[in-house]
Amino acid sequence: MRYRTKLSLAVMTAIMGAVPMASAAEEQAEGFIEGSSLTLLNRNFYMNRDFRHGQSSNTGNGYSEAWAHGIIGKFESGFTQGTVGFGVDAFAMLGLKLDTGDGRYGPGGSINLLPVNSEGEAEDEYSKLGGAVKARLFDTVIKAGDVFPTTPVVHYGDSRLLPESFRGVTLENASIEGLKLQGGRLHAMSQPQESGMRGDFATFYAGVVDSPWVAYGGGDYRVTDHVAISLYTSRLEDAWNQHYAGIYFESPLNDTVSIFGGANYYKAVDQGQKLLGEFDNDIYSGKIGVKVGGHSIALSHQRNDGDNDFDYLRQSDSIFLDNSIQYSDFNSPKERSWMVRYDLDMSAYGVPGLSFMTRYARGTDADYSDANEVYMRRDENGDPLTNQKRWERNIEAKYVVQAGSLKDMSFRVRQMNTRATDFESDLDEVRLIVEYPLSVL
Repeated sequence: MRYRTKLSLAVMTAIMGAVPMASAAEEQAEGFIEGSSLTLLNRNFYMNRDFRHGQSSNTGNGYSEAWAHGIIGKFESGFTQGTVGFGVDAFAMLGLKLDTGDGRYGPGGSINLLPVNSEGEAEDEYSKLGGAVKARLFDTVIKAGDVFPTTPVVHYGDSRLLPESFRGVTLENASIEGLKLQGGRLHAMSQPQESGMRGDFATFYAGVVDSPWVAYGGGDYRVTDHVAISLYTSRLEDAWNQHYAGIYFESPLNDTVSIFGGANYYKAVDQGQKLLGEFDNDIYSGKIGVKVGGHSIALSHQRNDGDNDFDYLRQSDSIFLDNSIQYSDFNSPKERSWMVRYDLDMSAYGVPGLSFMTRYARGTDADYSDANEVYMRRDENGDPLTNQKRWERNIEAKYVVQAGSLKDMSFRVRQMNTRATDFESDLDEVRLIVEYPLSVL
């Protein structure tokens, strides 16, 4: 990890040094005010989960439900003139409870739509307020403060009412055409249902981790118009080193037919004080698909060769695996999974903005026989779970308004069913999401 980090920094330094000084005039910003933007997103979010056998419900009655409205305001300034330009990013977010039913929302669980007070009830409202200062030198942008990284190893989550954020320093460089380099060191996170911006790091499967920081680095490179690759590495101090490699391609065969596919690979190894126990995981996925007009269908396979769950930061999108879907990640030890997915874009039939998606995934052979104590799952007799299976089905419909005063307003309904043996819950879920973005400035 240390060698790769030093190598990445050396490459970035060399790239920056190779940029001609004459490019400073070409890269001058529009100006602090002239380059500014202010956006406002209204997000209305309803979500319920019916735990078919009462498993994992945070209410004790086998059912969780919440309806809330979020307002997300973001300001991004331009950069001041000069060789080094300076600017600021800021955000203010408000979450409002509309309804949580009678005893249908409580502490714990994984809905994470609203915070819960000391009496175990959903808060009526909560807010997030933060920002970052930024500087630009040629094609390199550095930000310090509250940031939203977007890499396969550290990626902020935005699948709840308000988005997740991190606090620290990030760097992006785009000096070479087709290549985007990213790096950062973060010392706190704020999960979607939290108001505080200095929360401890937490993972999906192990919970809160007493780690002082997470760092990452790597890049994405578009090899050709049809092929892109990614390489990243990260460290959650005293917990893990994670390395990622990915490739994606899309090749048109004619005006209406194209094939697409890709592969993703993660290597996760314990590090430092081994706060999450000892592990050495390899997990990978691959997919192949065909698109014909407005139709596309894809088949993917995924496998975890490790002895423990492949873990990642809680409520984040830091898992670029093909079979990580609405509820299940299909990332248990030794688990193998297959998925088929179908998408329909109704633009091809004269209804732009309307789309449908459905997918079915099935996982088998999950085996906790050699898992460490952090990730171990046992049966009622205390024996490690073996030969575990699950399946999940998702259906989604979405419409985006194409014109008029409500342009870009979107309506989405997502329905999910999953069934599993002893290691996971049987549940049905519905999400209704309405979003209305506004460009104020």
